[in-house]
Amino acid sequence: MYFRCPPTIWDDARDNRKITCEDLMAVAPPENGTPPNPAHPRNGFDRFFEISARGSTLSREVRGGLATFFTMAYIVVLNPLILGGAVDGDGKSLPIPALAAATALVAGLMTILMGVVGRFPLALAAGLGVNALVAYEIAPEMTWADAMGLVVIEGVIIAVLVLTGLRTAVFRSVPTQMKTAIGVGIGLFLTIIGLVDAGFVRRIPDAANTTVPVGLGIGGKLVSWPMLVFVVGLLITLVLVVRRVKGAILIGILASTVLAVIVEAIGNIGPSFVNGQPNPKGWSLNVPELPKTVVDLPDLSLLGKFNVLDSWGKAGWLVVLMFIFTLLITDFFDTMGTMVAVGQEGGLLDEQGTPPKAKEILLVDSIAAAAGGAASTSSNTSYIESAAGVAEGARTGVANLVTGALFLLAMFLAPLVVIVPFEAASTALVVVGFLMMTAVRTIDWSDYEIAIPAFLTIVLMPFTYSISNGIGAGLITFVVVKLARGKAREIHPLLYGVAALFVLYFLRGPIESLVL
Repeated sequence: MYFRCPPTIWDDARDNRKITCEDLMAVAPPENGTPPNPAHPRNGFDRFFEISARGSTLSREVRGGLATFFTMAYIVVLNPLILGGAVDGDGKSLPIPALAAATALVAGLMTILMGVVGRFPLALAAGLGVNALVAYEIAPEMTWADAMGLVVIEGVIIAVLVLTGLRTAVFRSVPTQMKTAIGVGIGLFLTIIGLVDAGFVRRIPDAANTTVPVGLGIGGKLVSWPMLVFVVGLLITLVLVVRRVKGAILIGILASTVLAVIVEAIGNIGPSFVNGQPNPKGWSLNVPELPKTVVDLPDLSLLGKFNVLDSWGKAGWLVVLMFIFTLLITDFFDTMGTMVAVGQEGGLLDEQGTPPKAKEILLVDSIAAAAGGAASTSSNTSYIESAAGVAEGARTGVANLVTGALFLLAMFLAPLVVIVPFEAASTALVVVGFLMMTAVRTIDWSDYEIAIPAFLTIVLMPFTYSISNGIGAGLITFVVVKLARGKAREIHPLLYGVAALFVLYFLRGPIESLVL
């Protein structure tokens, strides 16, 4: 029976007060004044999903599913723009409408699968951070099919680790504060991607002759209408976030897009490249013009476009192994932390801090990672935005059925995606970056043994435009610092192997020159 509150108290950092489980249950009190009797489920549907057993009702689950969807639906717009804005090693890009349809399809199916198998109110979709890794690091080294093949391999490996119990062992080998630093670093990486994609931050043309490599806008000024749309959209989104409006990020994207459509209709600004010539004051990626059709049959041409073998020869086995490892480590910590956080908010954890059907939850998450690669949407993972649904009363997988069905419906609205320019969508990247960075406060900056590795992890991701560089530098430094302090016993044995792999990764240039 998971509606019973454990005698635990934790901090709500936002309001600087103590929260008990009873406080959370009071947010959505039973509609008839008393919890449903867990011994007498209403029907087989209730019994299967344990609705009454967890002190919930069908109406609460529906409300929770709606809240989760509207809080994370921005990914249907944002994921295609991240992946569609990059090119692979052959200079090819993925079609945005097809990416939008595939993103919605996989998110819908995997969220429903989590509801049926895991029976837990945890929605899944293409992972932010992971998609940036695929788009800006992996794909340029090979073809899109090869890159997505690595995502499939990663998902299969995670599934094996879940079934054998090794996933927990690897998870425990990395210090908690280093896991936090990885998330913070990815947040900063997403932020700089958003600022650059929106044209708010640009490379200075004569950077070779100056100590400042990047600057504000064009010539240090915000002189274009698209930049103004970005600034206004960002401010709107931030205000909504501060006021804790559900769906703030999605509303911000929509408001920015409407403004962009109006500006384009009046000013006829055009794209950032016209007949192959740069137009610095133009729109990035998409020109915000209303499509000829709003509803259309989804383009599912990207399904099954993956290759698991060719990447090994094109990029080299060492590079491929490190890419797979980086995908693994990112998915590992994001999912397990999200699972526990959502379970804690809903009072669904047992005395050991484990949610019901934990193994099934992790297994579905690993299947979602592979499914994302098979559909060319990058790895799919659990979303912390699911906590919005839990706050609305969701406690079971029924909420996932609602969220998943709405994602499937969104497949037929893919034509709307092509009107969203980077200047509108990038507001979400900046805001999500902020939200991910807030966890930096949990790192003990007075302890140099953890603070220095954490610092390098965080700063090297945005400064080198590489997630793997940040993770590798941080873990290598952690091992070296601990050894220098004579604390070898504090290093988990698995970390020695991880650090050794990253040393090989950073030395792959000299090693390849010797081997080849």
